[in-house]
Amino acid sequence: MSERNSNAPRELTVRLVMDRSPAAVAPETPIRDVLALMNQRRIGSILVVEEAGRLAGIFTERDLLKRVVEADASWRDLPVSDWMTTDPHTIRPDVGWDEAVGMMGRLRVRHLPVIEDERLIGIVSTRLLMARRTEFLNRQIEDHTAELRRANESLMSRDSEILQYLRTTGRLQMRVMIPDAPPDWSEMKWAVHYAPLDHLGGDYYDFSQPDPNHLGFLIADASGHSIPAAFVAMLAHFAFKEVSEKTDSPGKVLSRMNRRLHEVTEERFVTAFYGMFDRRTRVFRFASAGHPPPLHFDSRNGVVRKLSAQGFVLGIMPDEVYTEREVVLEPGDKICFYTDGIMEARNEIGELFGLDRLMEYLALHGRESAEEILRNILFFQRAFSGTESLDDDLTAVVVEMV
Repeated sequence: MSERNSNAPRELTVRLVMDRSPAAVAPETPIRDVLALMNQRRIGSILVVEEAGRLAGIFTERDLLKRVVEADASWRDLPVSDWMTTDPHTIRPDVGWDEAVGMMGRLRVRHLPVIEDERLIGIVSTRLLMARRTEFLNRQIEDHTAELRRANESLMSRDSEILQYLRTTGRLQMRVMIPDAPPDWSEMKWAVHYAPLDHLGGDYYDFSQPDPNHLGFLIADASGHSIPAAFVAMLAHFAFKEVSEKTDSPGKVLSRMNRRLHEVTEERFVTAFYGMFDRRTRVFRFASAGHPPPLHFDSRNGVVRKLSAQGFVLGIMPDEVYTEREVVLEPGDKICFYTDGIMEARNEIGELFGLDRLMEYLALHGRESAEEILRNILFFQRAFSGTESLDDDLTAVVVEMV
C-alpha cells in the first residue's frame, strides 16, 4: 500500500476541517474595526480573545443583525465585547463530521470555536464542514480507484473506475432512499418513473404510514444535480424518516424537516410536496415547500386542478409555516406528482415543455389508467424535446384512486 493510503484518515473529524488560524480580536476592539476585518477576510464570524489567550466570546453576522436595528448612531465605536456572544458553544477537535453537523443543526449555529485542553486551537463552520467533506470523499474515491487499478491494471482506466464507483454509489442511493414499491393499499394504484440525470440525483420520493388509516406521500427535489444535490437529498431523506411517523399533519412534517435542514444545506435548498390520505374519509390533506403543484384530475367533471399550497423551500427560513389544504378523492380521480425536470425540458428552439402542456394532456387522457397516463406523459415529453437532452433529474408519479 502506498504511503498516501497508509496515512489517509479513515474518519473525518473537526481537527481535519477546522481553520487553525482563525481571525481573532481583543474585547476592546471597536466594532467598526471588527467589521472591516470580517469584510477583508470574507468571513461570517470572528473570535474575541483576552490577553491570556482565553476565549471571551464570538462575534457573528447574527450578533450584528440582532442589535444594529435598535442601536444609536455611535454603535460602530462600541467595543466588540458589548455585542459579542459570551460563553459561546464550543466543540472538541476529535468530534466526527456527522456529529459536528448534527450539533450545529441542534444548536442552530454556523460557527463553533474548537477547544482542546482548555485552549482555543481553531474554529469550524458549516461551510468548512461541507467543503472539506466533499474533498474528503473525493480523496476516498481517488484512493479506492488507485487500489482497484493496482489490483487489476488491465481492468479499466482511472476515469472508468471513478465512473463505476459513481454508478455503485447511485445504486446504493436508490437502495437507501427510493422505496422498492408503493404500499399495497386497495384504494390506490401507483405508477412511478424515477430517472436521475447523472448516476446520483437530487430527486427523491417516499411514503409514510403514521397509523393504519393514513398514508403519506412525499416528493422532493434538492437544488442542482449529481453529488451535491444527492447529498442534500440524503439529508432530507433522514429528516423525513425521523419526523413523518410521529404525526399525520403534512404542515408539521415539512416544518420539522425545514428546521433540521436549516443551516446544514448551506446555499442549497429542497422543494417538497407532502400529502396525507385518510382512507376512512378519503380526504387528502397536503402542504408544499415551494414544489411544483401536483395536478388533480377530477373524474366527475374531467377538470384538472393544481394542488397548490403556500410555503417556502426547505432549508432557508427556519420559522416558515406551511399551510395545509385538502381535497376529497373519489374513485377514478388521478393525481400527477412531478419534479421540474418535466416542465423545464426544452425542444430544439429552446421552448419549455411547461405546466400548461402537462395539464392539457391530463385533461384529455385523465380517464386512462395510472400506468397509461405516466407512460404517455413521458412519451409526449420526449417527442416534444426531440434530440435535445434533459438537463435535470426527472421524477413523475401518478396515483389512481379506486
